Amino acid sequence: MGAGAGAGAFLKVVAKNLDVLAGPVVSLVYPLYASIRAIETKSPEDDRQWLTYWILYSMITLFELTFSKLIEWILIWSYAKLIITCWLVMPYFSGASYVYEHFIRPFYVNPQTVNIWYIPRKKDVFSKPDDIITAAEKYIAENGPEAFEELINKTDKEAKYRSSNYTFFEDDYRY
Repeated sequence: MGAGAGAGAFLKVVAKNLDVLAGPVVSLVYPLYASIRAIETKSPEDDRQWLTYWILYSMITLFELTFSKLIEWILIWSYAKLIITCWLVMPYFSGASYVYEHFIRPFYVNPQTVNIWYIPRKKDVFSKPDDIITAAEKYIAENGPEAFEELINKTDKEAKYRSSNYTFFEDDYRY
């Protein structure tokens, strides 16, 4: 066998494993380098691009971890992921910025969007706002003042217990 056969076999192995070889470079090495460069510039655009990329990379990774058994059956997943990652990373496309502007930003900017951390406002504009005092009044109305006092005393005792575990002396620390 000649040198040409060895080179052909090598290229065949590289072609079959392109996703394995290029994946880490495209999804980690270049984004790390570009993120460091973005930190050093004053432009908020590149910061948005790379912060968004890392959010999307984390979401893709979580998706892969969650659905790994299902993904094993999708033969082209690694190539599809490589293509998507290239689109997100390459400055020509700025895919991460596009995803941020069209999907992530509207989700957080629009107050009508369902958010697990969102506390709904009262519908009547002239009523009291939802705050801690309103919540306390509602609790007292439902459970009585004695239950509210018990709740306050319970949380007060817990706070004292927590603070007593972290007593500091002048040069001596007790944990």
